[in-house]
Amino acid sequence: MKRRSFCVGTGLALGSLCAFPAAAAAGTPGGKIPLNQLHEGTARAARALAADRDLRLSILLPQGSAANVAPLAEAFTASTGISFDLEETPVDEINSRMIIDTISRTNTFDLALPATFGVPDLVEAGAIVNLDDFAARYEPADFQADALFSLGDRYKDSLYGYQTDGDAYLMFYNRDWLEDAEEQKRFADRHGYPLQVPQTWEQLDAMMAFFQRPDEGRYGGALFRTPNYIAWEFWIRFHAKGFWPLDAELEPQIDNEAGIAALEELLAASKSLYPAARTDGLFANWEAFSQGNMFCNIGWGGTQKYLNSEVSKIKGRLAFGPTPGGEVDDGLLVVPYFNWGWNYTVSSGSRYPEIAYLFALYACSPEMSTRAVREAGGYFDPFRTEHYADPQIVETYSADFLAAHRASMIHSIPDLYLKGQGEYFDALRENLVKADTGVIGAKEALKQTAAQWRQTTRRIGHQSQVEQWAFLRSRYPDNVRKALR
Repeated sequence: MKRRSFCVGTGLALGSLCAFPAAAAAGTPGGKIPLNQLHEGTARAARALAADRDLRLSILLPQGSAANVAPLAEAFTASTGISFDLEETPVDEINSRMIIDTISRTNTFDLALPATFGVPDLVEAGAIVNLDDFAARYEPADFQADALFSLGDRYKDSLYGYQTDGDAYLMFYNRDWLEDAEEQKRFADRHGYPLQVPQTWEQLDAMMAFFQRPDEGRYGGALFRTPNYIAWEFWIRFHAKGFWPLDAELEPQIDNEAGIAALEELLAASKSLYPAARTDGLFANWEAFSQGNMFCNIGWGGTQKYLNSEVSKIKGRLAFGPTPGGEVDDGLLVVPYFNWGWNYTVSSGSRYPEIAYLFALYACSPEMSTRAVREAGGYFDPFRTEHYADPQIVETYSADFLAAHRASMIHSIPDLYLKGQGEYFDALRENLVKADTGVIGAKEALKQTAAQWRQTTRRIGHQSQVEQWAFLRSRYPDNVRKALR
């Protein structure tokens, strides 16, 4: 089912969702809304703007997220009388679909939930609305205080969306193997340090090699080596060497000695993975790791939803940690990475942009976003402080996972939020895969990538890219920003 309509009559009151005190002034058009009344106030403001008109708004969303969005749309309809059409589209196509909709002037939706890394391209294409004025009018002053990652909401320091999915990369470890006394002794005797959740990539690679025993049906890891995912691991490994991928003038640095070392280490680690690491997609990877015969994996909240479900043989037998770091200037540099996420944005073709904005703010309010994240069958993972204390969310993910996830969200570095992000990363992916399959060496792979990045920057426009890159660099976590060269 790709399209669902929600038209809830105003007579369907849903308890407190429709209980708006007549005397309350918060939420009237043009008025700031207190955070603790945000879902009520935004609905009240939208109802006033609708002025009893029979309005229907459309939302374009990635397949799999209707479970998160539909309950909120139904509640908003019950509170305002404004109806919604929800249209799902493949996750890899939603951003391009939005740009095509803008170019063709078909204006088929009012809101959309693109992948966060595509927001710069959508802004430059004129596909989404600058939300600064609406936020100044309605957003509570303390709204962002409990949003753990919001850098992807902004482009050149203007607001274009609201993050609704906490996709920070984490590591998953087979706790039974970590805590096995015999394995601990053998590893410590061989390497001179304990077998425990690794702090660096060097330690992780050693542990994967230690557990790589294909003759016993045991494997070191399930890290991705498919084209869509391999670049993300390199992105973390490279940052952990202590360098920016681009200098302040956008000159690539990934082909320096540190970058070559990072890639060579990634290629060596490929020898410690399960046989299908180069071919298994996301869901096949989860199913394979859930069998319990591998030491580690990398993933997101969705990974844990699967591994913590009844179909998983490794449920309750996992340890968690941030992605490993590196030794930089005699200290440990850990660089968690936010590499996906979905954002509520307002289409530039919407006839009702203010009402669309109010629904986006409503959906990301503490109350309603918690309801969305509770939906175990949907994509959205925790992204606000309130989510981590919700009993239903804790049951879905487990307390241990959520502790590691929250820490990674707070300290995450961003994706490459530049116009042409896909072009930059496609070049990197292509050359990493060539290196991983032995077609070219690590040095040549990164040299070719750097050359392609320079071409992309020249084509898009150097000065505009430098402006956004300067903004991004200024918003990296303080400890990371100070450590990178």
